[in-house]
Amino acid sequence: MEVTGKIKLINDVQQISASFKKRELVVTTEEQYPQMIMIEFTQDKCDLLNNYNVGEPVKVSINLRGREWINPQGEAKYFNSIQGWRIEKLAAQAPAGNVPPMPAADAFEPATNFNEEEHDDLPF
Repeated sequence: MEVTGKIKLINDVQQISASFKKRELVVTTEEQYPQMIMIEFTQDKCDLLNNYNVGEPVKVSINLRGREWINPQGEAKYFNSIQGWRIEKLAAQAPAGNVPPMPAADAFEPATNFNEEEHDDLPF
């Protein structure tokens, strides 16, 4: 699965235990109702975020993870996480003002060999 959008936040690496670390990234999607998606990078994947900055458009490859936890009362609780495993920079989109201009109407020469009495098989 993939998430695309602009980087809103890159947190520092969190050392959870002696053998586990994670780093969180928040990506804002670009759709009618933008979503702020928090994605966790763990272990050696934390370093993938070193070359990225807030505001950059990216595509992040993710896996959805789910787990069950039984609380002290014996009730099952379920948790989901989004885990990133690859990130790519997207090319910035060109602003709409940079569209090449249309040629002027007088840039085309009128047809000189036009004969209205010529018949063709076009329906118009």
